[in-house]
Amino acid sequence: MIEAHELTMTFGPIVAAKEVSFTVRPGEIMGLLGPNGAGKTTVLRMLATQIVPVSGTAKLAGADIRTEPQKVRKNLGYLPEMTPLYDSMEVGEYLAFVAEGRGLSGGEKEKRLSWVSEVCALGGVWYQPISQLSKGYRQRVGLAQALIHDPPCLILDEPTSGLDPLQILEIRRLIKELSKEKAIIFSTHILQEVEALADWVTIINEGHVVAQGTLPELAQKATEETVLRLKVDKPMGFEGLSGVRVEDLGASEGGHLYRLSSPRPGLEAEVTRLICQKGRVLLSLERESEDLEQIFLRLVARQKAEGDHVRA
Repeated sequence: MIEAHELTMTFGPIVAAKEVSFTVRPGEIMGLLGPNGAGKTTVLRMLATQIVPVSGTAKLAGADIRTEPQKVRKNLGYLPEMTPLYDSMEVGEYLAFVAEGRGLSGGEKEKRLSWVSEVCALGGVWYQPISQLSKGYRQRVGLAQALIHDPPCLILDEPTSGLDPLQILEIRRLIKELSKEKAIIFSTHILQEVEALADWVTIINEGHVVAQGTLPELAQKATEETVLRLKVDKPMGFEGLSGVRVEDLGASEGGHLYRLSSPRPGLEAEVTRLICQKGRVLLSLERESEDLEQIFLRLVARQKAEGDHVRA
């Protein structure tokens, strides 16, 4: 539904995005994660046809951003980082104006206005001037204008910025509900947002894609070791496993715990085979994973080190 192919954007000597590629299908939420200044907003602005890439292209619901920008905009709901709102308008007046600009009229227009009013919790401020709204309510109005025409693709740049904890939970719930039928990209530098919302992640830094995948896949890319925690029915030795560090964690609830680590792939299969050979019962086996913050920092540091090595 959203296909980016080697999107590249420069501003003079500054490379804001370099050959960024990904595909987001209907029913998926992709988190675009990176530190401030990483190039996230530049990528989203190219997808939204606000700026034209110097090379590469993208398609949204089959429409090409270079050759069919009007079709792209029709298929897209876009919440930019700084939502353009008309402060002199009332909330309902502004959203009616956006709806008409999107080609809605009559009963369909009223139906969509009623829907966004309810899902974005705007009923209490519907007749207030936008200039009088808090940042949180301005963010809700921005989200409402992105949803008013029921687009198949959504691009949300920092969608929970400025919201209080309860509002954040409400917006997360709404995005999850919308993702059942839509392809959604949201950008953030807040790791908890990715953990709470994203089906998978693209990490970007200095305009380059650092890594892509689900959180377990990123964890595997971030570490050079496989680390397992396992419980067997009785204590045992692991002499048959070369190059594996073994920590005896002691007895625990009817079994014995061990922590094994090795840079070799296929450790789970080797461990399971050895346990069977020794006549022990494997009670549990799980791969240890780092939290997202550790994964993110490790991958970004690795990409920076590789870039410095290339420049040297």
